[in-house]
Amino acid sequence: MDNIEINAKAIELRKRFGEDENSFVDVFAMAGQITDLSIVMYPMGERISGICIKSEGANVIAVNSLMSYGRQRFSLAHELYHLIFDETEGVSISSKSLETDNEKERIADRFASYFLAPYNALRNAVLKKKNGELTLKDVISLEQIFGVSHKAMLRRLVDDGFMKESDVEKMTGSVIAHAKRYGYSDKLYLPSDENLRKKTYGNYIVQAETLKNNGTISVRKYKELLIDAYRYDIVYGEDNGGKI
Repeated sequence: MDNIEINAKAIELRKRFGEDENSFVDVFAMAGQITDLSIVMYPMGERISGICIKSEGANVIAVNSLMSYGRQRFSLAHELYHLIFDETEGVSISSKSLETDNEKERIADRFASYFLAPYNALRNAVLKKKNGELTLKDVISLEQIFGVSHKAMLRRLVDDGFMKESDVEKMTGSVIAHAKRYGYSDKLYLPSDENLRKKTYGNYIVQAETLKNNGTISVRKYKELLIDAYRYDIVYGEDNGGKI
């Protein structure tokens, strides 16, 4: 599958959720609209970015909450490719590295990049900013516009020919400090708040509520299921701001 086809699929999925190819997308809100999908935020260490589990009527996507928010968005978009377009069922585990020899993982990475920043939208944004070579300030502005990590944006700019590989190294240090100096929030570059690093959303919570309400399970069992899903805020009425 070439990049034109991958970009087309990314735009197709945007349109399924009522979004055009130019706007910033809230990928977590979009994924929350998929009725049979549970989304799990969980600290998975240094090597894994996400997991997709496909099964009939009960799908799960897990995202590594230790990654930056920008990378979490990328990872969720990557796993949505596996869920919706990858015909392989079962479990797919995705590496945190953006460099891989696995063809399906490369396609899913490209899909995630195009889903968050479609080709024409990024091209138009680059052309508006470009005055000679792109600067670090330009790159940080672009990743803020599209909500992607610094590393993912640099990779994309190189792949699309807007930047040379030799330019990347000089733009990789002190990103948070530079973003602050340019007037941006550092949210994009930080992991989830500690109280949000273990949370389950979506179908699992809905199904537990349904089973309780129709009398299939007891209130006690309902609470146990929620605790297993790290939803202490629902069980004990704590407002931890646990929204995606």
